[in-house]
Amino acid sequence: MTQGERVKEVRKNLGLTLEKFGERIGLKKNTMSAIETGRNALTDANIKAICREFGVDYIFLTTGEGEMFVDSDDDFIEKIDRIMAGESDIRKNAIKALVNASTEDIEALDRLIDLYLQAKNEKD
Repeated sequence: MTQGERVKEVRKNLGLTLEKFGERIGLKKNTMSAIETGRNALTDANIKAICREFGVDYIFLTTGEGEMFVDSDDDFIEKIDRIMAGESDIRKNAIKALVNASTEDIEALDRLIDLYLQAKNEKD
């Protein structure tokens, strides 16, 4: 898959038109079309703008390896905020427990998870 095809995949994944995608990174619709079809190559500035504006992974965009999007701390914090504002007491209590847990508690949980995964793998 070419860089242009990856740009198109990102754009489609975001549900944006050529025009809307281009506007957000300072490019015209016809320029975006030329990039996606391979008539124009992506510049370093284009790549950086796409990665910054849409949270796209640089390695994915340039080589095709890895995940399309990078999880940012903002995304993580937003997810926690939604959980804490929601109605699921189980999720809220789990987050509170992890936040208040000591290092020793987290290490013990890690060991328990390892034991669980070992038992599960032996079963399969």
